[in-house]
Amino acid sequence: MKSVVSKKAAAAILTGVLALSGVLAGCSSDSASNKKEETTTINVWGMGEEAKSLPKIAEQFEKENENIKVKVQAIPWDKAHDKLLTAVASKKGPDVIQMGTTWIPEFADAGALKDLTPYLEKYPELATENFYEGSVETTKYENIIAGVPWYVDTRVLYYRKDLLEEVGYKEAPKTWDELRDAAKKLAARGKDQYGISIDTNEQSLAFMFARQNGSKLIDGNKTLFNEKEFVEAVEYLNGFFKDGSAPIDLGIDIIPAFKEGMLPMFISGPWMVKIINDQTPDLEGKWGTAVLPAKENNTSTLGGSNLSVFEHTKNEEAALKFLSYMSKPETQVKWLEITNSLPANKEAWEDKSLQENEYYKVFGEQLENAQPMPVIKPFERIAQTFLSSFEKVYRSGADVQKEMDEFNKKAEDILNK
Repeated sequence: MKSVVSKKAAAAILTGVLALSGVLAGCSSDSASNKKEETTTINVWGMGEEAKSLPKIAEQFEKENENIKVKVQAIPWDKAHDKLLTAVASKKGPDVIQMGTTWIPEFADAGALKDLTPYLEKYPELATENFYEGSVETTKYENIIAGVPWYVDTRVLYYRKDLLEEVGYKEAPKTWDELRDAAKKLAARGKDQYGISIDTNEQSLAFMFARQNGSKLIDGNKTLFNEKEFVEAVEYLNGFFKDGSAPIDLGIDIIPAFKEGMLPMFISGPWMVKIINDQTPDLEGKWGTAVLPAKENNTSTLGGSNLSVFEHTKNEEAALKFLSYMSKPETQVKWLEITNSLPANKEAWEDKSLQENEYYKVFGEQLENAQPMPVIKPFERIAQTFLSSFEKVYRSGADVQKEMDEFNKKAEDILNK
């Protein structure tokens, strides 16, 4: 018997179908909404002491980005390089990585770091003009931007105001000649008295002075370490040892030597400000920081750390949001409060905590004239090779030109391997 459905019944069926469709559509909509609200967890690898403080900043980021959680993994600096190599090989690693400035070339060359260039418009906090030029240089490799500056350090002159005034310097030395003269006069005070500390383990020191003397260090595939500008800088540094203005092996740490006046001048980074204030409070008002003395210029070295996004991250958007947050001036000022690390963001330096601090303010001035060491893969090895050559000069009295000829040949071989 043929089934017949009345128009009224058909209408009722159609109404039911439409109602069910609405319910299903609502479920689908709710599912999409729930999906959007799902929490994304990004893994951040932090190195050394910074990693211990990073969760404090990450908590603030999470409050502003409720759907993103940050998991910080602390990795010792001496283990970090090998761990990163393993991550590159397996294509399994963190979403965000803290990178030492000298590591960028190696890992960018290996394809481990995401090029941030396509994202600069969407994330304006990452724009290169927000940061000191020297800091930006440390993030570049060939045609890509492989990271964003996080915090910086540079080198300035620390000096005892009271002791320099006693030898005729009411202000810090402003030129190479003045630095040499002041060091000689301070060393002439008597036995076991010196003028300045020249840190022979600071691998960037001679390269920094060479730049002040007009050296380009490296030109393409050609090393320039045996040319006049570089050789003169090495001779200048060695001169402090030769005339007794600087000790070769003092046998005492720099802080007590600075406190007792044995070493009234030294060149170092921002971390020494807190150390001096904490360990020698009785020196308050008797010491200061100054931009480096100049020859042709007073260029200082520039270091610090960058933040990069791992090329194989599955959480690209969340990782970029985290980098953007860490790049904000107010975030970098907060990081300064927590860790005493200097901001890479130029606007952050307008904060009164920096402008009203006589010691840190000098670092901001020096950052206007600071450059990283050459951003090339083999430079670390070149710098270590120099330290061996320089030791022959200051410890054994080897001829500077001869040693630099030999060092230059070794450096060129390293560069062109």
